[in-house]
Amino acid sequence: MKHLYVHVPFCPTICPYCDFHVVRRHGGVVEVYLERLAQEAQVLFEQYPGPLETLYLGGGTPSFLRDHELEALFRALPWGLEGAEVTLEANPGTLNAERLRLLRDLGVNRISLGVQSFQDTVLKALGRAHGRKGALRAVELCLEAGFRTSLDLILGLPEQNVEADLTQAVALGVEHISAYTLQIEPGTPFSLTDLAPDPDAEAQAFALAQTVLGQAGLVRYEVSNFARPGQESRHNLAYWRNTFWGGVGPGATGQLAGRDTYAFRYTNPPLPRWLQGEGPLIEQVSKLEHIKESIMLGLRLAQGVDIGQIEQRCEMNLWHALEPAVQALYRNGLLEVQQKRIRATDLSTLHPIILRLWDALEAKALHG
Repeated sequence: MKHLYVHVPFCPTICPYCDFHVVRRHGGVVEVYLERLAQEAQVLFEQYPGPLETLYLGGGTPSFLRDHELEALFRALPWGLEGAEVTLEANPGTLNAERLRLLRDLGVNRISLGVQSFQDTVLKALGRAHGRKGALRAVELCLEAGFRTSLDLILGLPEQNVEADLTQAVALGVEHISAYTLQIEPGTPFSLTDLAPDPDAEAQAFALAQTVLGQAGLVRYEVSNFARPGQESRHNLAYWRNTFWGGVGPGATGQLAGRDTYAFRYTNPPLPRWLQGEGPLIEQVSKLEHIKESIMLGLRLAQGVDIGQIEQRCEMNLWHALEPAVQALYRNGLLEVQQKRIRATDLSTLHPIILRLWDALEAKALHG
């Protein structure tokens, strides 16, 4: 286990589109959370002592914690972090120069900043607590403090000037941008409105992002992520390469090597049950499932997926099952093929490619 995700569920406000496990702080819940987190982390550390290559603190809003709580959070994590990429998610209104100095002292070297837009009308519609000026100042502070800085942007929103948001992000000089479309999830306040995604507007927004960001030197290395060369998110690459990682905190998910099956995935319960010591929900992942997921996730990357590496990892010959489908997709112009590495020619056409390759694997699994 070289990668660890820590879930910090506390938020100053809960956005109307948010489907993550988030809560508002109340009473002494943060102190109890930190005590439980230390216990859980110690158990995981005894099984997987590391050191870690990446640590990602997500939420929620980890930067919403107070200074002494952030210090306690890092004390709760016994792993060595020398040379690790340490990312902390933050919202603009929770940062200042003093807070950023503390984060540097604690070992954070990368900030993922939830800007979403630089337009006040869009931010208000999204229910964000910050405005344009706050977003700009937060980015400037992170860069001045020497952090690798990533911005989250939501694209294709009603009345959004997508080009203005992209141009503003580029002008700030950040190294990484995660660009998403708005997802209307069941149970969120937005699901009760008539707001609906516009696939055409979203497709145009992504095409514009690839142009504007690409011209500025940020390469689309994954479906929704752009970075200057060498500034890709090492932690998220671990997910897309379907490696093993640990997760601690309420609602956190991890994937680790199995004993009776290839791997197992576990998901912690929500905060109240997690605080009471309830164990995670465990899902067994067979070798075939792992292979299918590795292909699906790997094809999200601009560099594609190396089937040979998956064969080596799983000790199986996969190419003979996949090659007829791969060659058909190649002839149709949907895949590029170099030895056993395959990559999509257009990241917007992944769904039919993945289904075709999965069908080939299932047929081989079913018929020997």
